[in-house]
Amino acid sequence: MSMSSQDSMPFLTAEEVRRQITPDRARRLIEQALVDGFDPAEDPARQHVSAGAGHLLLMPSALSGRVGVKVASVAPDNPSRGLPRIQAMYLLMDAETLTPQLCLEGSVLTALRTPATTAAACDRLAPAEVRRLVVFGSGPQAVEHVMAIRGIRPVDDVVLVGRTPARAQTAVDALAARGVEARVGQADAVEAADVVVCATSAAAPLFDAGLIRDGACVAAIGSHEPDRRELPGELLRRALVVVEDVETSLREAGDIVLAEREGALDRDDLHGLADLVRGEVVRREDRPNVFKGTGMSWQDLAVASGLELPAQTSRRP
Repeated sequence: MSMSSQDSMPFLTAEEVRRQITPDRARRLIEQALVDGFDPAEDPARQHVSAGAGHLLLMPSALSGRVGVKVASVAPDNPSRGLPRIQAMYLLMDAETLTPQLCLEGSVLTALRTPATTAAACDRLAPAEVRRLVVFGSGPQAVEHVMAIRGIRPVDDVVLVGRTPARAQTAVDALAARGVEARVGQADAVEAADVVVCATSAAAPLFDAGLIRDGACVAAIGSHEPDRRELPGELLRRALVVVEDVETSLREAGDIVLAEREGALDRDDLHGLADLVRGEVVRREDRPNVFKGTGMSWQDLAVASGLELPAQTSRRP
């Protein structure tokens, strides 16, 4: 569909995006981009720009004949005003002419592509049989990651660990509404876990490294700040470590940056997600398997490129 002006460009709401892109399809779109040969190292770095009472995150990318950019605003005082701390819009363009094709609510892309990327990694790093899944966090990403992991493995026992039991129970209730039985637990639940997902804003490790058994899979996706971490350096020292992109992780991933600073690992210990998806790196039984994600622009575009323009779309005034 050709768009000749901004006035004629369709807009998709979050609900419309979710109707087209299921969590499983989002995972497959992420995987296909890598199978087709995309190199995450080619992705532009996330840009931070001061703006008003907060800052903007600019995330452009080019992939498979499409160009896209997500503009996310981060306003720390917004929750006190009853507004989201982070809001976003996404613009999708044709790569040949850079003609805008589609505008959509951008936060839904983050909600889709983050657990989809984690699931793509965990599908290759987790044991074939997952009896216990432990998720740290009680927000939307914690809930969506439970759904994403259950999309790749049957899970007998789902445990949510939150800073406050009340918030963790709210997440458990949200999962129950989606037909998933879960319970609130403590950090030591990781000792018997086959998969552990960390989806928090923590600045310090969430559990002791010695609790994670060999062959288990651990994914950390809580932040893209170089001074914050969810995982102890000692865990990374003895693990197979997979990241979205080596240079990006050394720039943005606090779990990686701080572990390297401590001498727990170096860049040669890091493996890219593309190599994992293409089968060039395989999980280990004799050590933990760790995936650290920060979120990258190409993932938004991979998911957005799976959208079709409906016959009737909402229009921006």
